[in-house]
Amino acid sequence: MSSRSDVLDSRSSDRPSLMQIALGFGGIAIVGFGGVLPWARRMLVEQRRWMTPSQFSEDLALSQFLPGPNIVNLSIVVGQRFHGLPGAAAAAIGLLGPPMLIVILLASIYGYWNEIAAVHDAMRGVASAAAGLILATAAKMAVPLFRADARLQLAFAIITFLGVAVLGASLPVVLLAIAPVSVAFAWWRVR
Repeated sequence: MSSRSDVLDSRSSDRPSLMQIALGFGGIAIVGFGGVLPWARRMLVEQRRWMTPSQFSEDLALSQFLPGPNIVNLSIVVGQRFHGLPGAAAAAIGLLGPPMLIVILLASIYGYWNEIAAVHDAMRGVASAAAGLILATAAKMAVPLFRADARLQLAFAIITFLGVAVLGASLPVVLLAIAPVSVAFAWWRVR
């Protein structure tokens, strides 16, 4: 954990309660409907300071590598950090419960009104806003990679992007190829 005083240590008596974790991730789910990653970073790093930017990026990288939805994996990692299995469950329930109820309600409404052109236009607008939020979060997450001591990390990020976006390789294949190399380089640098 970070030694910075503005970020909570998982062993601190000031750590968030199970209810705070559930409500925090519930708030992320409600506010960030359709794209919760930007809101998760904002709440965890900037507002509540439960994590540093580096911790968020590292935990998100782990969450992306694991099977399943990235943000659910991230919520479980964060909840587990503070309260073990009960914290992981509280975070996952907080993140998944409210959207599930909202989706059921909206699906019922959309089934009734889906023939109206204005509804289709509204959906395109929402999709554009979600794409903008994702791009803004990617830019914020990239900032630590431009430090002098993070050039190697930036190189691996670029190689991964090129492999998937430009060459069209499968993400699991690229990860299986690049992960061992990046871990070996990180281990070598620490030694």
